[in-house]
Amino acid sequence: MKKLVLLLFVVATIFSCTVVKQGELGVKRKLGKFQEKELSAGFYTFNPFTTVVLVVPVRTVNMEQILPLPSKEGLTVRTDIAMLYRVKAGYVVPLLEEVGANFERVLMSNTFRSAAADITSNYMAKDMHSGKRAEIEERIRDKMKEELEDRGIVVERVLLKSIELPTELSNAIERKLKAEQESQQMEYILQREVQEAERRKIDAQGRAEAQNILQSSLSEEILRLRAIEAFKELSQSNNAKIIITDGKTPFVLPEQ
Repeated sequence: MKKLVLLLFVVATIFSCTVVKQGELGVKRKLGKFQEKELSAGFYTFNPFTTVVLVVPVRTVNMEQILPLPSKEGLTVRTDIAMLYRVKAGYVVPLLEEVGANFERVLMSNTFRSAAADITSNYMAKDMHSGKRAEIEERIRDKMKEELEDRGIVVERVLLKSIELPTELSNAIERKLKAEQESQQMEYILQREVQEAERRKIDAQGRAEAQNILQSSLSEEILRLRAIEAFKELSQSNNAKIIITDGKTPFVLPEQ
């Protein structure tokens, strides 16, 4: 009998203790009624027959859902979406009294679904996959803030983690991107060809100008001077040669 009493005492002692961790707040509910005082991090004891301690996280919590969201054109986009939120100190007791310990499922999950669907229905499906993604996230966050701020829930961010577009739309987007890439590549090739043609034109113009300058500089006096220099070089050569000239330009015949 003594052992049974001792055992019951030990069990009661174990179940009458709780620890509230950092980033959490606890609330005692005695005989179905919540006490107003929030319990910060620490060790607490209570009567397990009349009291329970409920613990609510007040640190940032990540809530993820996979939602089928509507688009403006009536398509359904499968989306992996997340919300970062936290409960403000001083609001834990009212939140538990009005919604309950499963407030995330009862209140936040349903509000999240409704807000996300309301916002995405104003956008085309392709917008969720483009530069408007951040805008959609911000608008969902703002709507969630309006719905939950009075409850003491702070919505920090909404993230569209992954988006699965309908197959036909996804294929159409891929074809469009491929066409744009091919167009850009062709534009690059044409630009390169134009540059090369311009280079050849400039080169030809340079050659023509050089030829014109050379021709304009070859006066009769210069040609005569060049002929004299040629005669002089030939006369100094040891090889026998026959030189036929009209007095202006030499014509050399090698020795037979």
